[in-house]
Amino acid sequence: MVRRLLAAGFPVTVWNRTAGKADALRAFGATPVANLADAVASADIVISMLEAGPVVGLVIEAALPALRPGALWVDMSSTRQSEALSFHVRLTAGGCRFIDAPVSGGVGGAQAGTLAIMAGGGAEDYARAEPVFAAMGRSTLVGPAGSGQVAKLCNQLIVGATLNIVAEALLLAQAAGADPAAVRTAIRGGFAESRILEVHGQRMLERNFMPGGQVKTQIKDQHNILAAAADAGVELPVTNLVTQRYEAIEDMFPHADHSAALLALEQLNTGHRVGAGPDQLP
Repeated sequence: MVRRLLAAGFPVTVWNRTAGKADALRAFGATPVANLADAVASADIVISMLEAGPVVGLVIEAALPALRPGALWVDMSSTRQSEALSFHVRLTAGGCRFIDAPVSGGVGGAQAGTLAIMAGGGAEDYARAEPVFAAMGRSTLVGPAGSGQVAKLCNQLIVGATLNIVAEALLLAQAAGADPAAVRTAIRGGFAESRILEVHGQRMLERNFMPGGQVKTQIKDQHNILAAAADAGVELPVTNLVTQRYEAIEDMFPHADHSAALLALEQLNTGHRVGAGPDQLP
């Protein structure tokens, strides 16, 4: 994402809790700094991309004294909606602005500048951030602060559920005597077509569970979806089941790609396995 910003001509100062990760961007034109305050002090727009909401909150608190009045903080991490709302309140109280703008598209989308960016915030703040978003992908303003996280949770809800359904389809094809690879080819282009069937269906056939997304991250997202549902007063029974399936492999395969939903399914079906190759696991 930083490299896409640099390629678009934006000057970028970078800071990371692990200094070496920031320093690696020096070769592409970024300016690494050792201190968080130095990273944000002269910034009109600050972008955070961190593991989870609690860490985002700690970084915002640490950065606040150094932020310029009116600075726009864009959090592109995946957090709970309630956390995004608390960041909005904290930054606004400190004389700054806030947008939550989580992304979908994975490493490939970040490299290609084709991320789907779901933004929650005011129209004026979004207009200010839109040229920055354009360097990284396609952005959509989906509502007020916190709405970006709702959109990302809806995305992850569909991703998590579809991964499990694709795993079930391939396992059924294999167990019932059909060629699962041929079945996948046959149904592509029909109503069952999806990026999940295209990309992760192939991963499952190859038993390639080296991480893009990770099981532990999908579980975090599943829990955040259920928390948002509880806050909204709705029941999501399928999401509950999907969460349980991922939790079944949390201890064994936390860093495997989330297509390892297939491994959780195979645990339920002793003696049945998609494909004949060895598992590729981190």
